[in-house]
Amino acid sequence: MKTIRIGRLGDLELSAAPSAMLGSLLLWLTLSGIAMVWLHFAISEAMFAALVAVVLHWLVDTLHQLGHARAARQTGHPMIGVRYWGVLSTSIYPSDEPALPADVHIHRALGGPLMSSNVVIVSALVLLLLRISRAAGTLWWLGLFFLFDNLLVFTLGALLPLGFTDGSTLLHWRNKE
Repeated sequence: MKTIRIGRLGDLELSAAPSAMLGSLLLWLTLSGIAMVWLHFAISEAMFAALVAVVLHWLVDTLHQLGHARAARQTGHPMIGVRYWGVLSTSIYPSDEPALPADVHIHRALGGPLMSSNVVIVSALVLLLLRISRAAGTLWWLGLFFLFDNLLVFTLGALLPLGFTDGSTLLHWRNKE
């Protein structure tokens, strides 16, 4: 699979499949449409807010992967990279990694959703403060998107056994314990 090298984040090599560009574009267009139709944003405000939301989405995805990386380091079997694809990403481990016990795989798989759940808590507190300060408009909606993207995609969604998610890894290795 052809990948585009993005750079490094600590010990992790970041790369993207071409589908990540297409996924970003489709997400930007979709969110722009939602902002115009449902939130009644002007086209320029909708397009800008949607662009910021796409950046926030990739930030949340990267934080999720950093959770996996932290958990992997704790096991002594670290990740070597992250590959972005579509609107998601995959943890990359060494191709010559030895066979590992189930508990290592389970620990590494839980790292992402645990990080994401912590980000959900922090972002909920920030949103509460924004609500108390009566912040509204674009900032409020971006904060709400950040919270729900994190909660629904990278915390709860990651735990669903869809074949490519952390939930699938947990289910597979739980049965091997």
